[in-house]
Amino acid sequence: MSTTIDQAFVKQFEREVHEAYQRQGSKLRNTVRTINQVKGASTTFQKVGKGTASTKSTHGMVPVMNLAHSNVECVLQDFYAGDWVDRLDELKTNIDERQVIANAGANALGRKTDELIIGALEGASTNVIADSNAGLTKDKVLEAFEMFGDTDVPDDGQRFAVVGWKQWSDLLKIEEFVNADYIGEGNLPYTSITQAKMWLGTIWVPHAGLPIDGGDVRSCYFYHKTAIGHAVGSDVQTDVSWHGDRAAHFVNNMMSQGASLVDESGVVVINCDETPA
Repeated sequence: MSTTIDQAFVKQFEREVHEAYQRQGSKLRNTVRTINQVKGASTTFQKVGKGTASTKSTHGMVPVMNLAHSNVECVLQDFYAGDWVDRLDELKTNIDERQVIANAGANALGRKTDELIIGALEGASTNVIADSNAGLTKDKVLEAFEMFGDTDVPDDGQRFAVVGWKQWSDLLKIEEFVNADYIGEGNLPYTSITQAKMWLGTIWVPHAGLPIDGGDVRSCYFYHKTAIGHAVGSDVQTDVSWHGDRAAHFVNNMMSQGASLVDESGVVVINCDETPA
């Protein structure tokens, strides 16, 4: 009987961790290109240059584009997040300790996923907009938009912008971001509790984990989905083991993931001043 109970405990816990990770773990995982079920310690993302169309003479050979091919290696790293669940402590609390730890573990791994992606974004240094002692302004947004146009970054609904919460507040002060006359009723930032909105063909997402330099200059990122590669060797897994000497279960959440900058031209860094007025 006890074995059956433990198995039910383990299976339920695994399901709860997985659901919590999918629901509230990572904000950025779906904004980048992802390779799942990677075998080995690393994987490779392919990068293809621009092609050029040419004419040909009658009966002549079709000209080849001579596309430039390169690749970027993405190394996987292993991460763990574990904790103890005391058998008798569960009887003394008025909360579901199992669910609390499941959410905590899933959130920890979700933050690590975002940390990896942000770390890859930090490698971009070609397209940088200076902070100019100002927050996130409409001029900065339009400059980033122009940079993408100049480098032929596709406007295909796969553009994303991740900003800090101070910059999200700056966006809420921009008329074109909050006025239905510009963005339509469905994209108003106050219409739901979901903090992600489409504007200028870009999905804007606030995030608390962006790097800040010197305590007052926050780096925000405007990027195309294909510019960042995210590799998954092992998605979130949970192992629950009983330790009789502690009269407790040890819950171990783990994953193996990595992220790399694939195409620097597809990322614009927008530096924003957070110095209090």
